[in-house]
Parts: sequence; structure tokens; C-alpha cells
Amino acid sequence: MKNINIGLTETQRQGVIDLLNNDLADSYLLLVKTKKYHWDVVGPQFMTLHKLWQAHYEALTINVDAIAERIRMLGGYPVGTMEGFLKICSLKEHAGKIPTTTEMVSYLLDDHEKVIRNLRDHIEKCSEKYKDDGTADFLTGLMGQHEEIAWMLRSFIEGESLESNGAKPEPNKKTVGV
Repeated sequence: MKNINIGLTETQRQGVIDLLNNDLADSYLLLVKTKKYHWDVVGPQFMTLHKLWQAHYEALTINVDAIAERIRMLGGYPVGTMEGFLKICSLKEHAGKIPTTTEMVSYLLDDHEKVIRNLRDHIEKCSEKYKDDGTADFLTGLMGQHEEIAWMLRSFIEGESLESNGAKPEPNKKTVGV
């Protein structure tokens, strides 16, 4: 392979590639879980969640490809196998279980929040330790997508009534004019 001369050392590039492979593994498992829940959801929220999760897994599919291509841009190779993904993934499967609708939402929320925390750490490492602001910027864009999805999922399970100013109502106090 021709030497890669993009202003990063081999050590810097390999450090970033390793972080990206971790992000790829998490994204792929999250894609699989989201698709599985899309197939398995039942109940009054079926159509809402079925459509929402389709939009989410379609976005995750695009992100998986983008992460793998970023790895290739840096001269690395994506892990690309389920065995490899499961070895380096920070997320957990819930194999053999069909959770309730609320559990599905909660599991996906937990996963997206874990991905967000990982991405924050990886953004800092890319920028500070490896001096790769391009990848840090790329990961920042992915983090924003996960933050939006987490907000949507969190909003679904919160479901409490609020005062018009956003505060939780006091116990035994009826909300008037809402």
C-alpha cells in the first residue's frame, strides 16, 4: 500500500481507526436491535414505533456505511463481521427475549445514550490525543443524530403531564386550562 500522507502519523491514524471500529460495532448492533424491535413491536403504539424505528434503522444503515468508509479513508479496514463486532461492542444484546414495548424503547434509549457518551469520549480523543479534527467533526455529526433519537425515545417513555412552564405538577394539584 502506498504511504498515506494526510498529516497524521501511523500511530495517530491507527488510534482513530480503532475508535471508529468501536463506533462501527456499536452502530451495527444498535441497527440490528432497532430492526428487530421494528419487527416485534405490538400494541396501541405499534404504527408509531414501527414507522419511527424504520426511520432510525435507515439512518443507522447510512451511518454504518459512513463509519466504515471513514475507516477506509484513514487506511484501515472495518471489522465487518458479527463475531468481530460483538468482541469490541460496548452495547449488549437481549437475545432470546421479546421485550415489552416500553422495554424496547428503554433499551434503545439506554443504547443511544451509551453511544453518545462513547462518541463524546472519542471526539475528545480524536481531537486532543490523535490531532484528527476531521474525524472529530465527523463523530460530532453522528452524536447529534443519536442525541435527537435519544430525545424522541425519552419523550415517548416520559409521558407525564407538565405545567405550561414545563414544571411537573405538584401532587394533588389539578392542571387547569391545558
